[in-house]
Amino acid sequence: MPAITASMVAELRAKTDAPMMECKKALTEAEGDMARAEEILRVKLGSKAGKAAARVTAEGVITASVSGTVGALVEVNCETDFVTKNDSFLAFAKAVAGLVAEHNPADVAALSALPLSQDGFGPTVEDVRRGLIGKIGENMAIRRYKRYAGGGALASYLHGTRIGVIVEYTGDDVAAKDVAMHVAAMKPKALATSDVPAELIEVERRVAAEKAAEDSAAAVAAGKSAQSPEIVARRVDGAVQKFLKEVSLLNQAFVKNDKQTVEQMLKEKATKVAGFTLYVVGEGIEKKVDDFAAEVAAQVAAAKAQ
Repeated sequence: MPAITASMVAELRAKTDAPMMECKKALTEAEGDMARAEEILRVKLGSKAGKAAARVTAEGVITASVSGTVGALVEVNCETDFVTKNDSFLAFAKAVAGLVAEHNPADVAALSALPLSQDGFGPTVEDVRRGLIGKIGENMAIRRYKRYAGGGALASYLHGTRIGVIVEYTGDDVAAKDVAMHVAAMKPKALATSDVPAELIEVERRVAAEKAAEDSAAAVAAGKSAQSPEIVARRVDGAVQKFLKEVSLLNQAFVKNDKQTVEQMLKEKATKVAGFTLYVVGEGIEKKVDDFAAEVAAQVAAAKAQ
């Protein structure tokens, strides 16, 4: 079994807000598998674990470019929050979004080959990126983008520079903008319950089943009767259905009026949403954790060696 290091425990604690010892126990049981350890904590601690699982770790910005029925959402990453406020970096990210919308590149490599001149660098996006790295002194990369040109109207919303949303719709402009803001706030995983990825459903089902099994074992230990398999199955199915409603946009309670769902609000406004894209800066990226003391020691050692 791999060694469970202090940094692994700290990373799991940052993701889940669970106590240090519980994190270490979960990692030990999961044999160092971080994703499995998170599941174990959710089973043992319920809603207490996972509330910080969506914390963003990498830095960068989200930009959008929308003109009529054509638009793009782009994430450009950098190393520190300081650079996300740099005018040249922001201009580069904005230009990249415009190029995606205009040229429909096949991938990041194709996007990087498109023509662009900025701050005396060029003639391609890649040349500008490399030039800005040298000028600013920090690495940066175009991580991902989503382009729309399907014929539907587009509404976009940027929450600062860290969260961006594009919604494709037909109907009322104000309702669509409200949906974009709702997506940024509530972060749904899919448009409808039928669109929720199967792997997410499987994780929820597994967590619910293990939680039910632990509760049943605890009841027996306390001298009570174990729940029947039928009751356990109903509990698991109920937990999964609750999860599906919580993560599907149309079933979520509308942020501006929690007495109705997003679907009910849209019907009231004669509006239909065909799809949406939500980007959160650094989502899914692990940020390097520097050992400041070791870094200082290394710099002192290097200075003495000169």
